[in-house]
Amino acid sequence: MAKGPDHMPAAPAPSEPAQTSSRSEIESFLAQVRTLAPADLAGGRGRLIFALDATMSRQPTWDTACELQAGMFREAAAIGGLDVQLVYFRGLGECRASRWVSDTGVLAATMAKIDCRGGNTQIGKVLAHARREGEKGKVAALVYVGDAMEENVDVLCRTAGELGMLGVRAFMFHEGHDPAAEHAFRDIARLSGGAYCGFNAGAAHELAELLRAAAAYAAGGMKALDDLSARRHAGATRLIAQMRP
Repeated sequence: MAKGPDHMPAAPAPSEPAQTSSRSEIESFLAQVRTLAPADLAGGRGRLIFALDATMSRQPTWDTACELQAGMFREAAAIGGLDVQLVYFRGLGECRASRWVSDTGVLAATMAKIDCRGGNTQIGKVLAHARREGEKGKVAALVYVGDAMEENVDVLCRTAGELGMLGVRAFMFHEGHDPAAEHAFRDIARLSGGAYCGFNAGAAHELAELLRAAAAYAAGGMKALDDLSARRHAGATRLIAQMRP
C-alpha cells in the first residue's frame, strides 16, 4: 500500500504586525529575487510541490488534476526528471503533505484516495510548508491550484517573499474569476519570483499546459522553459512573460 499523506503542522502565527513597505522597497526586493540563481540542477532531478485546494467546490478540478499530473513527469523526464510532493487542504483545518515521489503511478494512487470536503482555504499553511521544505533542500517550484482565498493577504505575502529568497518560485494557477483570489495569487507569485495564470473552470487543456510548463521549469530552469516556449507552448510563454519582465 502506498504511504498515505502525513499531517502538516499549522503555520506559526506572526510574531509582529505586518509592516507596510514602500513601492521602491518592494521593487528593490523583487530585483534581488530575480538575481538569485535559477532552478538549474545541471542534469539532476528537479523538485516540485504540487498543492491543491481540496475543499468541496474543487472536486471536478481535483479529478482533472489526477488525470493531468502524469504530464508533468513526462515533460520533466527528458530534462532530468522530477520529484513531486503532493500537498492539499480540506475540511476543518486538515492540511497534509505526501512523501516525495518520482513515479506518476504512485502520485495518481495517492490522489485517488482523497475526496474533497467543505472548509475554508489554508493557503498560509501551504506556503509555510513550502518554506520549510525549501530550507531543508532545493525546491524549484510550488504549483498551487485553487479558486478562492479567505485569509490575511499580508501574512501570505510575507511568506511568499521568504519563498522568493529561498528560490522557491510559486506558480499560482487560478480557476475562475474570484477577484480576491486573483489579487492575492498575483501578489504571492510576484513576491516569490513566480507567475500567476488564470484558467477557465473545467478547461483541462489550459491547466495541462500550465502544469507541463511549471514542471519544465522545476526540472531545467529558465532554459527548459525557453525551449518549451520555442515549441509554441502557450503555458510556457505565459510563465516567461511574468518571470522575465
